[in-house]
Amino acid sequence: MRYNHAELFAGVAAATPERDCIVFRDRRLRYRDVASRVNRLANLLLSHGITVHRSRAELQPWESGQDHVALYLLNGNEYLEGMLGAAAARAASLNVNYRYVEAELAYLLNDSSPRAIIYHARFAPTLEAVLGSLRNPPALLLQVADESGNALLPGARDYEQALAASGDQAPRTAPDPDDLYMVYTGGTTGMPKGAIWAQADILESALAAFLPEGLFDVSSTAEGVGLAVAGDRRVVLPLPPLMHAAAQWIALAGVLTGGTVVFPDVVDRLDPAAVWEVIDREGVQLMNLVGNSFATPLCDEFERGGFHGRSLQMIGTGGAVASASVKDRILRLLPHVVIADVAGSSETGSQLSNLSSVAEPAVSGVFTPAPGSCVVNEDRDRILEPGDPATGWLGRYGAIPFGYLGDRDKTERTFPVVEGRRVAVPGDRARHHADGSIELLGRDSVTINSGGEKIFAEEVEEALIVHPAVGDVVVVGRPSERWGSETVAVVQMVPGHDPTDEELLADAGRRLARYKLPKAIVRVDAVLRSPAGKADYRWAGTVAAEALSAQKELIK
Repeated sequence: MRYNHAELFAGVAAATPERDCIVFRDRRLRYRDVASRVNRLANLLLSHGITVHRSRAELQPWESGQDHVALYLLNGNEYLEGMLGAAAARAASLNVNYRYVEAELAYLLNDSSPRAIIYHARFAPTLEAVLGSLRNPPALLLQVADESGNALLPGARDYEQALAASGDQAPRTAPDPDDLYMVYTGGTTGMPKGAIWAQADILESALAAFLPEGLFDVSSTAEGVGLAVAGDRRVVLPLPPLMHAAAQWIALAGVLTGGTVVFPDVVDRLDPAAVWEVIDREGVQLMNLVGNSFATPLCDEFERGGFHGRSLQMIGTGGAVASASVKDRILRLLPHVVIADVAGSSETGSQLSNLSSVAEPAVSGVFTPAPGSCVVNEDRDRILEPGDPATGWLGRYGAIPFGYLGDRDKTERTFPVVEGRRVAVPGDRARHHADGSIELLGRDSVTINSGGEKIFAEEVEEALIVHPAVGDVVVVGRPSERWGSETVAVVQMVPGHDPTDEELLADAGRRLARYKLPKAIVRVDAVLRSPAGKADYRWAGTVAAEALSAQKELIK
């Protein structure tokens, strides 16, 4: 069975109308409440002609036949309403990075051409500055009131007032499993790209581990709804911003299976106390976070006392390095939980995983592959067998995106046909071990070619962050007369610790070949990451280059 998100949600809401669906601050919205709000938003979009215009069968892989709805929002009920309301209208929602400056926002909005933008009032000044430069101005602006108190932009409507004035009857649409799910990549190593999926495929590729067994084997949506709501209610906390794909996936898994999605009171930054408070108050069972940058401050806060975390059963982590030492720390504090370390991308879904518990020591970098995951050879014309010693490209076939919105060239490069299968190969390097596990080495776009040797930035980061004095680290390359490019570690130290560079390198040298060790270590007060916790390699490259320039000036 293949599912459309809006259709599946409507069935789940009808089956569990009084169950809590979304809890955020003073809002406790039941499934019937959210279903009404989703219908109101869908009907509002439809009243502006925002819907589907061409069937999937008529389109090339990089084309969209649906109107787009941009979600320029912090976490909260409005984000999920936006995703589901757009799907119910047969439009396609897309994520907007709320940290973007004007030029970046203008690029994204011009690339995606949304017919509607739903945004928090705090972002109104940045949005207003770029609206006049858009090639295709939106037909509808919906402003969500917040603490900023910013007035409505010219022509915009207040989100709550607009929903109240719209009908809550089920929209007269016929949602299709091939309707689009769209997610823009983070753009930390290049310009963001819109990966476009069939809604049915993202469920199978990214959410399958959270869905009831047999959900895809039934013959009707009604049967699927029955399976989805048959188990106990699950309480989930998507901790990263919902503009991050992994947070969307855990949130969708919650609302499409009759679970309760909760958010902490503070959503514009990571507030560890607010996170633990909502976990204990609402009985959160499943939470996801992004690597050490989220896990370390959460552990620090828990150790200060006042919280118990007894309801937590599983913590998912991905998107950035989660070192074995930090996972061990979580398990010491919460010995009843399982940690699911998940690797994937906007182009592959949840592709690799490993589980850690008190009974199974934590490891990093080596994963169990999900169905369809593989390693493709250097020339992208052969799938490597397990045990092949060659380093290749991490790939996935089966349920994968159609392509990148509006970009034929990148679509054909990233989704080649290999041995008769269309494979997603977004650019991560990997090895396929003889036991079937896959070792993830890192993104090729941040691979450093030093003295003719390829060095994977994430592999070096993994080796450095094990040191107890290293709070965070990003590894980049910078030009070198001797090596062509040299490895540089931009490091944030744990307060109160100040090891020498030699001590750090000696410790990392126990896990890395000598040629992979950084040629320089640059210390910073704080490593800059995206709100989703992902490393900003462009920023780190600038820091590394500036440190070299300063060093040359001192020599003069």
